[in-house]
Amino acid sequence: MKIQLKQHVSTPTASELLSTKHLILVLPEEIKDGKWPNIAHKDVLKARFKRGPKGNSAFELDLPNKAATHVSMGSISKDISQFDLLSLARKLVTPQLSQNPTSLAVAMPGLNAKQTTQVAEALVAAILAGNEAMPSFKSKKADKRLLKTIQLFNQKKKFDSRTCFATAKGNNLARALTTLPPNELTPGNYRKRVAKLARQSGWKMQFHNMASLRKQKAGAFVAVAQGSPEADAGIVHLRYTPKKKTSKQACSLVGKGICFDTGGTNLKPAQYMHGMHEDMEGSAVALGTLLALTELKVDFPVDCWLALAQNHIGPKAYKQNDVVTAHNGTTIEIMHTDAEGRMVLADTLTFAAKKKPAVIIDYATLTGSCVAALGTTYSGAFTNQDGLFDSIIRAGKNSGERIWPFPIDKDFDSVLDSDIADIKQCTISGGPDHILASRFLSRFVDKIPWLHVDLSSGNNKGGLAHIPTAITGFGVRFTVNLLLEEKLLEKLKPVT
Repeated sequence: MKIQLKQHVSTPTASELLSTKHLILVLPEEIKDGKWPNIAHKDVLKARFKRGPKGNSAFELDLPNKAATHVSMGSISKDISQFDLLSLARKLVTPQLSQNPTSLAVAMPGLNAKQTTQVAEALVAAILAGNEAMPSFKSKKADKRLLKTIQLFNQKKKFDSRTCFATAKGNNLARALTTLPPNELTPGNYRKRVAKLARQSGWKMQFHNMASLRKQKAGAFVAVAQGSPEADAGIVHLRYTPKKKTSKQACSLVGKGICFDTGGTNLKPAQYMHGMHEDMEGSAVALGTLLALTELKVDFPVDCWLALAQNHIGPKAYKQNDVVTAHNGTTIEIMHTDAEGRMVLADTLTFAAKKKPAVIIDYATLTGSCVAALGTTYSGAFTNQDGLFDSIIRAGKNSGERIWPFPIDKDFDSVLDSDIADIKQCTISGGPDHILASRFLSRFVDKIPWLHVDLSSGNNKGGLAHIPTAITGFGVRFTVNLLLEEKLLEKLKPVT
C-alpha cells in the first residue's frame, strides 16, 4: 500500500487533535528546564513528562480529548547522533503501529528547521520499516496493514522524502528476502523473484548457469555449488541504465547469495547452522541498493551481481586440500569448506571487474571474526582506497548504519601462502579471518577501486536503529549515503 505524506508548517491545534487518534511528539531537550513550546494540552504533557524517563527516551500517554489521542513522546538533545535518533524513532513508532492506524501524525514544536528535517526523516524511515510486513508462514494470517497517511507538522522547510522512501523500499526488500526460509528461497526460486523484479524495474538481466560457469572456468564458484543436489546455482547480472545518455562509468554492486550454508564437508554443528538461510543477505542488500538507486533515478549506470548458490554436503561436494582454478586463473587450495562465501565472491568479483566499473562494492555475511571484532551493531569495511576511510565512517554515522574500516595491508598475505597453489582459501589456525578474507578477495578485483562490507550487523537481536526486526538489511542506507551524499564516485583514485 502506498503511504501518502502530508506536510504542515503549523503545530496541531486542540481542534485538529480531535480527529487525530495517533500522534508522535518530539520536543527539544530544553523542556527538562521547563522551557516548553506552545502546544495543545501542554499542562497534561508537562505533568506526564515529569513522571517519565529523561534523556533521549520515549513514553506514552492518552490525551484527555474526545479522540483519546494516543501520544508517543520523546525529547532530543541538540547533538543527538543519527543512530540514536533512529533508535528513538523506533521506540516512538512501535507502540503506534501496534494499533494498526490508518493515519499517523508527527509534531515537532520547538525544533529548528534543521532538526525538524532530521527528525522527520528518522521517523518516516522508522514508520516505513515498522509498517512493512515481513514474510510469515503462520497459519493465522496477520491483519492487513492499514496505514495510508503520515501527517508531518512543524515542517518549517519542506522535507524531501524521496531518498527516505527509496532506501526504505530497498531495505524492506532486503529484509523480506533474508527472512524467507531456505526451502522457499532456493537459488532457483530466488532467480525467479529477481527476474520478476527486473521486469518491473526495467533492468536488463543475464544469468550465468552452472554449465556456463564451467565453460568459463569459474572454478571457485563451481566448487561450492557442485555439492548441491539441484544445479540451480549461478551468477545473476542486473543492469540499471539511466534514461539520459551518460559517459559516467558504472557502480558495480556484488552480493554473496548463499541460500543455505551447511558448512559443506566441514559440517557446522546445529547451533551454528541454525539461521544459515540468512547467509544470502549480502545479495539481498546489493539488490535492495540497486532498487533504491533505481527509484532515485541516479544519473550513472549500476550493475548488480548476485552469487546464488547453496553450500551442501554430498558426494560431489568440494573438500579440504582440493585445488581449484578461479575464473581469473588463480589456483586456490581449499582449507575449510565453510569458507565458501569468499569462493563464490571471487569469481563474481572477477566477472564484475571485467566490465571496468568505476567502483565495486560487495556485501557479505562473511566472517565470524568481524562479529567478534565489532559485535552486531557495526559492520566492517575493507577497501583498496585508503583515502576513503573518512567518507566511509561519515556515511555510516550520517546514515545511522555504522561502519568501521579495517586494514588490509599486503603483509597479511604471508599466512595465505600455499605450497601447492597460488593461494590458500583461508587458514584453519584462527587469526584475523575478516582481514584475511578481504586480502583473498582483493586478488579478484583487478585494480578496480573496491569496497568490501562484512555484514556483522546483518542480524542484531531486538532490531537495530530504526529497524524493528533482528534481520536488519544493513547496507542500503549506508551505500546510498556514500554514493550520493559523500559523492563516492568523485573521490576514487587509481589502484596501483
